[in-house]
Amino acid sequence: MSKLIENTERFVFDLFKNELDASFIYHNLTHTQRVVKSVREIIENTDISKEDAEALELAALLHDTGYTKTIEEHEAESVKIASKFLEEQKADKPLIDKVAQCILATKFKGVPDSELGKIMRDADASHFGKKYFPEASEFLRKELEIQGIANYTPTEWLNENINVLTKKHEYFTDYALKNWQPTKEKNLAKLLKSKKKKKSRLKKEEIKAKYKAQYKNESPERGIQTFYRVALRNHTKLSDIADTKANILLSVNAIIISLVLSNLISKLDSNTYLIYPTAIFTFSCVVSMVLSIIATRPNVTSGEFTKEDVANKDVNLTFFGNFHKMKLNEFEWAVKELIQDKDYVYNSLTKDLYFLGKVLERKYRILRYTYTIFMIGMIISVIAFGIALKKNGAELKDVLPEESPISDNFQPLTQNNIKVYNL
Repeated sequence: MSKLIENTERFVFDLFKNELDASFIYHNLTHTQRVVKSVREIIENTDISKEDAEALELAALLHDTGYTKTIEEHEAESVKIASKFLEEQKADKPLIDKVAQCILATKFKGVPDSELGKIMRDADASHFGKKYFPEASEFLRKELEIQGIANYTPTEWLNENINVLTKKHEYFTDYALKNWQPTKEKNLAKLLKSKKKKKSRLKKEEIKAKYKAQYKNESPERGIQTFYRVALRNHTKLSDIADTKANILLSVNAIIISLVLSNLISKLDSNTYLIYPTAIFTFSCVVSMVLSIIATRPNVTSGEFTKEDVANKDVNLTFFGNFHKMKLNEFEWAVKELIQDKDYVYNSLTKDLYFLGKVLERKYRILRYTYTIFMIGMIISVIAFGIALKKNGAELKDVLPEESPISDNFQPLTQNNIKVYNL
């Protein structure tokens, strides 16, 4: 390796390290080193002069230095950087011109007009015929996306790669055609296979979606099941709410009655005017408790059915009260009969929904009466306590005289009016 090439490698390394933007994840030092390696492969297997070989290596090292200045027309900028650097290194004019021509060969399309241009073009596109092609291709796609040049989806990029490998790229040197073209064809075959798989998967998804939509539109089963599911869930929640309301009333009234029994009843002997208000208050609480218990009291049916009931579809197997006394084998037989008939299933669910509604109606009707009695009882009790207290205050006022005789004859206790008796 000549001293000039060593200096060029050091120059390119420093230039990319200090001035190349981090968004160049493909056109960076790694890509340059791969191109240099590919150039040397061709040089070793091609009969060219030492001067041409040196020009090719220098062009491979410097061909992407223009990316440190601009993206568009970077080849021309690379020529400027390369020419300036080589002039500083005291390179002769013919060598600088060859390097410039090799760099510009990577820009123009079509068949290069020189053997060095063909070698340079093949080396620059050598990744098409390498095993690392998928990796390099993905880095290039991401670089275009980061820089805002193009934003390809994976499918679009797959199609673009296939288009490039089949229509836009070809190798020109004998070495590339013998050694890289087979790998390029394998990479292309993988791309075509991947495209076929994606196309097949997309077609299956489209068919699946089509039939799913068609089934959904033509069959009312999903809508019917949703109706029963939502209705039964709502009924269950309403039943839980009713039980909670009844439990609240039971707890409140139990606390009230315990307070009345412990504090108020024992004082009625000396406060007879509180008997009637206390009786009203206690009665309303007791009635509220009784109604709350009635509202939440379970009602279990006989729990038995016959085969005739199943055959005539008269029994509802979705409610435990209709089968809790039956044997397991009899219940299993009945369920098998049930699930074999879709109409029987829907009829059972309809009956369950209907009777749940009847139970809810009874619960909420009793609860309404309970809350009404509790509210009215509280109001009447408060009024009765108020009247009793007011009336008792008036009676005490009538009993007490306006002027106490004690107050008229009362004299302060002093030393003058105290008689001391000596016993």
